[in-house]
Amino acid sequence: MGTMTRQPRHYLNRAQVEEYLGLAPGSLSKYKLPDPDVIVGPVNDDGTIPRGTVRGWTRETIDRWNATRPGRGARTDLH
Repeated sequence: MGTMTRQPRHYLNRAQVEEYLGLAPGSLSKYKLPDPDVIVGPVNDDGTIPRGTVRGWTRETIDRWNATRPGRGARTDLH
């Protein structure tokens, strides 16, 4: 009688998102990322995330966000 092993879900942290999108390290600090798919670690009572807590995104979430984010040099003030 064997036990079925469930594969853990995989999420990308901020550095992995930058690598996945081919961006330089630290580039995402200029962007508002989508809400994370998972948060690992403590969250403050007011909902803020303290240092040391990790946010994670699926590739699908990042692909959707990346498809709709303004491109380099885009004028977001013109509608």
